Order: sequence, then structure tokens, then C-alpha cells
Amino acid sequence: MFYFFAFIFLSLLAVLFFMARRRTLIDWQHPGLNWIDGLNRLYCHHFHRLQGKMITLPEQGAAIVVSNHISGLDPLLLLAISPRRLRFLIASEEYERFGFTWLYRRAGCIPVDRQGRPEVAFRLALRALAEGEVVALFPQGRIQHPSETMMRLKSGAVRLAYLSGAPITPLHIQGVRGVGDVFLPLFLPGKVLIQQYPPIEATKEQSKAVLYRMADCISGATPSC
Repeated sequence: MFYFFAFIFLSLLAVLFFMARRRTLIDWQHPGLNWIDGLNRLYCHHFHRLQGKMITLPEQGAAIVVSNHISGLDPLLLLAISPRRLRFLIASEEYERFGFTWLYRRAGCIPVDRQGRPEVAFRLALRALAEGEVVALFPQGRIQHPSETMMRLKSGAVRLAYLSGAPITPLHIQGVRGVGDVFLPLFLPGKVLIQQYPPIEATKEQSKAVLYRMADCISGATPSC
């Protein structure tokens, strides 16, 4: 009986491995990360019934992706719907979470020391954009329940945009169950929709207007921006 269940388990594992490999879209320069990429796409599209088309990003060159932040599931959803590698800015306490630092480092995440020197992360993000990469961040700065009045957005994305010349791609996430929590939404199947809005170009002189427009988009307050 043990061998029978072992055979079933290994067979299911092999099928999962094969399916994940087929769903991989990005070469992360590491076989393990490539497999995780495919597995995450399976997980988000089937378990969370992720709706919507792939994010439209420039095929090459720098870009900035911003979104509302309603749960710990959000980064996985954005990765699952992106045709390019995303370099996430994440809080240093999350980056240093036991057992995950190696994954964040391999994935190119940029830790932000919010209590010390956040400008270090800003310079690293600016360098990534100069090298033609895509930087992703949540300008709310923390997870916020959709029922709350949206807090004033942090200006980092706008500053990155006008210093690098990279367009801002705003997204709005909805349909996640267990919003407002970090871990609970990972285990609750939902019906997630990610709405993409037209890219926003930024200049230093128009930075306040760009920030307001970005807030309208990621809050989902208007059908289009």
C-alpha cells in the first residue's frame, strides 16, 4: 500500500512539474526560478481564477509597474500576468524573512530600509531602470483594505519615472478574498481581475498631477485614465 501511494504521489508531482514547465514564460537564469514562475502562473490562473490579459509592457527597455496593495497575494498576481521579469521593491523586514531571502535575492527584489536609508533602494531601482529592466512597487507603502480611504501615495514611482524617462503602467487588483491580510488570501480561492490603465509619462513639473492620476487608476475610481 505504501508503494502504491508513493507511486501516485510521485506521478502527481511529475505531472505538476511538467505543467509548470510548460507555463513558464520568463527565463530567470535559474532552472528553479523558471519552474517557480510556471507554478505561480498555474496557481494564480487556476486557484485564484485570475482574469484579464497579460500586462502590456514595452518588449525592451525600462518600465515602472504600480498597483494597489490589498493582500500578500498581490506580487504573485502581478508576476503571473507579466510577460517580463519584475524587480519588486519590498520592505527590508520582508526581504530578510527567514527562508525567503535567497528567493528574493534570486528574483532581483530590491529591499527598502524604511527606518534607515530608503535612498539606497531608490538608487538601486534607478540603476535597474537605466539597465532597461521593469521595476514594480506598491505606492501605498503597505497593505490597505479597499474599504479604507486611500492614503496619500508615496512619490517614489513618479520620481523614478521622471528621472529615468520610464513610463508608469498603473494596475488595479480586485476579486481577492481575505483582503487586508498577508497570508490568508493565499489559501482562499477567488476570482481575481487585474485592470490595466494606459501608461503615464512623468516630468518633474507635472509630478503632482501624475501622482493624482496614478492614485485614480490604482484605486479603480474611474473606468479609464
